Amino acid sequence: MTQKSILITGCSSGIGYDAAHTLAKRGWRVFATCRKEEDCERLRGEGLESFLLDHADEASMEAAMDEVLTRTGGTLDALFNNGAYAIPGGVEDLPTDALRTIFESNFFGYHHMTRLVLPIMRAQGHGRVIHNSSVLGFAAMPWRGAYSSTKFALEGLMDTLRLEMRDQPIDIILIEPGPITTKIRENAQPHFERWIDWENSPRRNLYAKLRERLYDDSGELDTFELPASAVTKKLIHALEHPKPKPRYYVTTATYIAGIGRRLLSTRMGDRVTPKG
Repeated sequence: MTQKSILITGCSSGIGYDAAHTLAKRGWRVFATCRKEEDCERLRGEGLESFLLDHADEASMEAAMDEVLTRTGGTLDALFNNGAYAIPGGVEDLPTDALRTIFESNFFGYHHMTRLVLPIMRAQGHGRVIHNSSVLGFAAMPWRGAYSSTKFALEGLMDTLRLEMRDQPIDIILIEPGPITTKIRENAQPHFERWIDWENSPRRNLYAKLRERLYDDSGELDTFELPASAVTKKLIHALEHPKPKPRYYVTTATYIAGIGRRLLSTRMGDRVTPKG
């Protein structure tokens, strides 16, 4: 049987890293991409096929896809769009340019990668396009407006694409994790420092708690937090089941938010949403 192939973005750590290694062990041919060459070099040393791909750079995405097609002879069975980052902060403190920047990586990059793979999958007669979304793609929380808005947009775009692809043998799938053990908080720190002028914010006192949480290195887990392998488990089902689901919840927090979204009024939902 021909070895199946998958391109995964954001593999330097966390969800992408776990998915790449686990799928390789399951017999998949994994193209594990990263934004930085030093991370790619490290993954190659661990036995993975790795090269550069930056969701904020169309030329980088196109070069990565060309590399995949060269190595496979023109095919690709699956794409897992995973790379993303956050800019913590209140919506009123977010410069519009900050939103433009994060949308470039978390949304427009996902869209561009999807458009690159669809012609390949249509020509070969099959394929699965899987996006790592978030519970924050359908349930908002304070201080996460930049990240959440990119995931809300992604959910709307991919729900639409799924409907449009009903007559094609290509599955469009969303994975929606809650709190997962990754470096997203650590990776968010330079973006917070770049964009959020918290000292001059009318919410300056509230930022003390936010910054304490952002820079917390105690290793203490969030409520309901699970390891990255919990996402990989759902990813495997999405890739290998003959009839994958259109969306997969990961962590208890996502299930609670999903139930609340269906049963509670907006006002009641606002009341029970955590403040931080």
